[in-house]
Amino acid sequence: MNFIRCTIVDRHGVVSFVAHGDALPALVAACAAGPADLEELLVLSEPYYRSLREYVNAGLAVFDELNVPGRYGAIHETLRRTPPHEQPVFRVVDGVTREASLRPVKAGAIIFNLRARRIVQLMNSYREIRRSGHAHIFDGSGYTETVFSYRLPKEWALVP
Repeated sequence: MNFIRCTIVDRHGVVSFVAHGDALPALVAACAAGPADLEELLVLSEPYYRSLREYVNAGLAVFDELNVPGRYGAIHETLRRTPPHEQPVFRVVDGVTREASLRPVKAGAIIFNLRARRIVQLMNSYREIRRSGHAHIFDGSGYTETVFSYRLPKEWALVP
């Protein structure tokens, strides 16, 4: 499958997860609405790519349950033994998790920096992110016939 690592930077910290590349247009459309943080980004992407918010929030709940500040052995072990495209949602809390958050999976790695209003395509062999675009809505079980469009405001930077 066409999995891509998405790393989100906001005022609260950094979260990284692996999603299907088809989630990219929904995340970019959400960025066009100017989200302040990860939760708002996920809420804004929900109408376009249903179930992403639930997946990320459930993954963060598990991460928070298994990892306490200063004791990150659980996530370190999981990242060490799990293939990159199967790694769980995690918070960037140290050097090990930071490195993992930048490591591309099958189709690449994208950083959505909400603080700096910048989208960085570290590697993207799935679908190039552009300032404007469109995609079919994913309703949680399949793609609908409904198409949505987006246009990033000029204050958002796309790198490369």
